[in-house]
Amino acid sequence: MNELTAPVRPRHPEKARNPDNPVLRKPAWIRVKAPGSKAFGNTRGILKDLNLTTVCEEAACPNIGECWEKKHATMMIMGETCTRACAFCNVATGRPLPLDADEPARVGEAVRRLGLAHVVITSVDRDDLADGGAAHFAAVIEAIRAAMPATTIEILTPDFLRKDGALEIVVAARPDVFNHNLETVPRLYPSVRPGARYYHSLRLLDRVKEMDPKMFTKSGLMVGLGESREEVMQVMDDMRSADIDFITVGQYLAPTRKHHPIDRFVTPEEFHGLETMAYGKGFLMVSASPLTRSSHHAGEDFARLREAREAAVGG
Repeated sequence: MNELTAPVRPRHPEKARNPDNPVLRKPAWIRVKAPGSKAFGNTRGILKDLNLTTVCEEAACPNIGECWEKKHATMMIMGETCTRACAFCNVATGRPLPLDADEPARVGEAVRRLGLAHVVITSVDRDDLADGGAAHFAAVIEAIRAAMPATTIEILTPDFLRKDGALEIVVAARPDVFNHNLETVPRLYPSVRPGARYYHSLRLLDRVKEMDPKMFTKSGLMVGLGESREEVMQVMDDMRSADIDFITVGQYLAPTRKHHPIDRFVTPEEFHGLETMAYGKGFLMVSASPLTRSSHHAGEDFARLREAREAAVGG
């Protein structure tokens, strides 16, 4: 049996019984150019050579061509298999492999080879680990600092649900930005993010500020899942109550027919209204557009975030 005739293991066996959802035609403002430049290939080559996984590929990010052409890649640590089965996510679900002790060093080397001034590190959920992977995050941060001391580090973590002491380990490693996405409004959690708890995620970010008031915090929302404008406004208020500095808002795009359906495409004009509203609520930094993702333009946004804080303190 060759690889052409061998049975293909489904990427999302837990979603196989879901009904097929209709595919909505993407509006013009969602479409992006297919990747294929020489610089894109060079970035892919470095990551492949170091045997690293990226969320850019695993989550089918629409911005991969633009980002990789600039050598901006978001590395996804702790494997490519997640212990959760969120209805929006393209990352495979299952039983993960043991942690790779050499991975932190390879991440540091990738940051050095790519010459990154700012790097975003994310991960799968690892509910199978006693600390949810917190110590591994800390080791990756340490390895990047050893390889590229001037590089600023942004982490996008899981929720460390029922992992006492995990958050303290990560905050002690002193990343420059601590990001954890709320993803959607509380009402939609049972269908969109069933393994998570909205108020736990909110409290996680609140505790980061309690432990280190100077650490930047960041969180993101997807829209187009069926939420109302009023619900989005309430989430923004909740985020500000937790003193979150930076909010990202982007359009949800269903990876397959088996994933949560798209309720609607939010227009660029509506995104501009959300951006204006978020700044009015006191966020230091807002990124809201159809193609906004957590790590899209993260380096440029971090520079603007620091400038915004300095201006606020100076004022």
